[in-house]
This record gives sequence, structure tokens and C-alpha cells, in this order.
Amino acid sequence: MRTTTLVILVTVFISARLLPSCAATGPTPTATAADPARITVLYDAFGKDATMTKDWGYAALVEINGKRILFDTGDDPAIFAKNVKAKAVDLTKLDFVVLSHRHSDHVGGFSYLFSVNPKVKIYAPRDGFGGIFGSDLPSQFYRKDESLPAEMRYYNGAPPDIMRIGTVFPGANIQLIDKTTEVAPGITLIALVSDAPGTKELKELSLAINTPDGIVLVVGCSHPGIETIVAEAAKINPHIHFIAGGFHLVVAQDTAIEKAATSLHETYKVDYIAPGHCTGEPTFAAMQRMFGDRYFYAGLGTTLGVGAVPRVESDRSAALNEDDLRSYRMLFASSDDFKGGISEADRLAQVQ
Repeated sequence: MRTTTLVILVTVFISARLLPSCAATGPTPTATAADPARITVLYDAFGKDATMTKDWGYAALVEINGKRILFDTGDDPAIFAKNVKAKAVDLTKLDFVVLSHRHSDHVGGFSYLFSVNPKVKIYAPRDGFGGIFGSDLPSQFYRKDESLPAEMRYYNGAPPDIMRIGTVFPGANIQLIDKTTEVAPGITLIALVSDAPGTKELKELSLAINTPDGIVLVVGCSHPGIETIVAEAAKINPHIHFIAGGFHLVVAQDTAIEKAATSLHETYKVDYIAPGHCTGEPTFAAMQRMFGDRYFYAGLGTTLGVGAVPRVESDRSAALNEDDLRSYRMLFASSDDFKGGISEADRLAQVQ
């Protein structure tokens, strides 16, 4: 009996010694469902963190529902790298990345991301044949003329069944999204197409997370229209809890701005908003008037807790100051996003 007891005790002792080391060699979780839900702005044209560089573009780290998601990569890889390091964000520990659309101020920093995490899963919109994220199409799409000699025919008259066109991000693990898709439990990519002049047919993804408090929605540029995106998110859950990102009203007239603000507040009854990037200064002001203390400043470097009662975890000012406005106007004036969408006189007026 003593021998048996001794064997059991030794076994228990050895197991207790081994279990921690076994656990240490297992996969390191990136986040758990119990972790705080938060959004950290890594790229934008306004903000107060002196360790970060302001530039026109958008990127945010979204930590929610047990996932760590990078949403867009900003415009310049060197600036993106600096800002990521300033916030001590480990890009090797991401569950996936969302590239909202093809504009350079949202994907330009990709090369830095790829240099530190080349295997990360990336979701991007299926943007037509020849899109920058890659594409494929059955070769039956084009008309053929068998009377031509082989040297005048595509692929000598024997094309592959599927014609595959490469990406400007060779080697990247990109999955193309062409319709609204749930990519993880409670996490949906809303796929819509812009119908606005200048960006007609532009495909864009928005990130909708269904939480116990309602939908947390992260938008890149809202080219399809912020109201249209919110309407789509409301199909998942009519309770829209929090919206962050660019509303693409930077050159909109007051009537359009007021319509959007009223719609978000009165029609969709959004709980909280934290607009940034291409939302526009007059829209910042209008949304702040409409939402009051449910409007959150979301400048570069800001971390926003998006739980049941959202809060600003860093960068606590509730409005843009003069330095913010000055940098925002300068960077907007140098951006390619809206050149051609407005006249030179109107563009310069935005800076003054």
C-alpha cells in the first residue's frame, strides 16, 4: 500500500512540474473574450501623441470578441511602422487583417506589415478583373474568333479555363470578399459598392462586430455611404452601439452632413460615434453637436474602449484643437483622395 501511495505521489509531483512547461510550449493566444474591447487609431491626420506622425490615411487595431484585427495600414510604410512601434503594437500577433479598399491611403503601409508578418490572413474586396488584390475569371468571358491565326489569338487560342491575374502584394495570404460574409463568430465583413461620382463601382469592406451591447462598426472611408453601411449592419443587429472610422463627408455640403448626422442619431439610434480620417471638419462639428457626450475624439494614438460604456483610454480631449485642424487641413490638401473630386479653389478653401 505504501509503495502504491508513493508511486501516485511521485506521478502527481512530476505531472505538476511538467504541465506548466507543456502549457508554455503551446500556442500563445492573441486575445481572449474576457479582454477589454478597444480600438486604437494607428494612422490619421490629426492627433496629440507627439511620438506618432500624422499623415492622411487610416489604420486601426481592433481588439474585440477575443480577436486582434488590423483594419487598414495607412498610406506610408515608414510612418505606419513608426506609429505602430510608438503604441507598442505587436503585428506578429494578429488574427487577421482587413484592407477596406484599394486607395493608397488605406493600403500603402502594407509592405511594413508584410515584412513583420508575411503569413497573416488578409481579407480584401474582390475588386474586379485586374484588381490590385488579385483576381480570376473564367476565360469564357471574352469573345473568340477562330478564323484568326494562332499567333493573333490569346494564349494561341487555348486559354486556361480560369485566367488568374496577380496582386500587387505577391506572396500575401489574401482572401477576396465579394459579398457580406461572417469571417469569425460574430464578426462580419460588410461588402458594398460605391455609387458616388469619382468612386463609382469602388468596392469597400467595413467591419461589423456583434457584441452583447450591439454592433461595433469600423469603417475605412465609407465610399458607399455611411448611412448605407449602417443600414447593412443593422440587418445583423438593429442595435448599433459604436461607429469608428472615416465617414467620407470631407467635402460634403451642410445639408448632406446634417442629413447623415440626423440619420445616424434619429433613424438608426447609434449609441456612440468616434469619427476620423475623411469625415471632415464640418462633420466633426455637426456630429459632436448631435451626439453630445456620446461623441468621442478619435485622433491618432487614441485608444477607445468600446464596451457597454465606451470611454477614451488615452488622448482624452473631446474635440479637435487648432493644431489638429491645421495639420488635418494641410494633409488633406496634399491627399490624392479628393483631387479631381473638387475644384482647386474649393480644395484650397478647405485649407484656409
